[in-house]
Amino acid sequence: MRRFPTTVMAIGLAIAPFASIAQDLTDERIKELALQAIRENPQIIMEAVQILEAEQAAAQAQAQSEVLSDQRQLLEQDPNAPVLGNPDGDVTVVEFFDYNCPYCKRAMPEVQGLLDADDNVRLVYREWPILGDGSVFAAKAALASREQGKYEEFHWALMGMQGRAEEASVMKTAEEIGLDVERLREDMEAPEIQEHIATSMRLTQALGFSGTPSFVIGDNLVPGLVEVDQLIALVEEAREAAE
Repeated sequence: MRRFPTTVMAIGLAIAPFASIAQDLTDERIKELALQAIRENPQIIMEAVQILEAEQAAAQAQAQSEVLSDQRQLLEQDPNAPVLGNPDGDVTVVEFFDYNCPYCKRAMPEVQGLLDADDNVRLVYREWPILGDGSVFAAKAALASREQGKYEEFHWALMGMQGRAEEASVMKTAEEIGLDVERLREDMEAPEIQEHIATSMRLTQALGFSGTPSFVIGDNLVPGLVEVDQLIALVEEAREAAE
């Protein structure tokens, strides 16, 4: 049995009258009939594209659903990922971000607004430094600050910092919030730091994220900047689904 691409199969609907003799047609003749059908019914192309796009979207959604199911524990309960908000909250929001991403900086007050509005949210942060060496340095420094109990304070300070996050600006901010910068540099080389970043890279690739910020809220994958009202609605949706 011959197998044809989705587009050709859709076009084949237009040459249905030839179905009874299809087995006797050569591939060349089938192509001629398909071209004739397109000329007589040009809308076939758009219909075929729509069918293909729908099939691709359905396949992508299924693949993402399977990844979420397989990686849920790692996404929400990784002991090597910082947790803000309520550590015992009933809904977990996972954010992938980069300190040099302007949209992540714009998302900061939206995320803070969510935490202020709902004291039953766990916020898991995944450092995903994809915008250069400065981003990598900032991510490593932020993760290392956990050893001094200052991740949250350092995170908000880096997000609110003017200009790019580079080694000098990151260490200046570290000093300003009272971090021991020499110890911070040492802690930045710990293997769990690189493991966190590598895990973020693997997860985002599996989930199909292509930029920051990106959120996982319940069964929803939410790329891009999200306003607080939408964040609240997505959290409520996840909460209701878990009941």
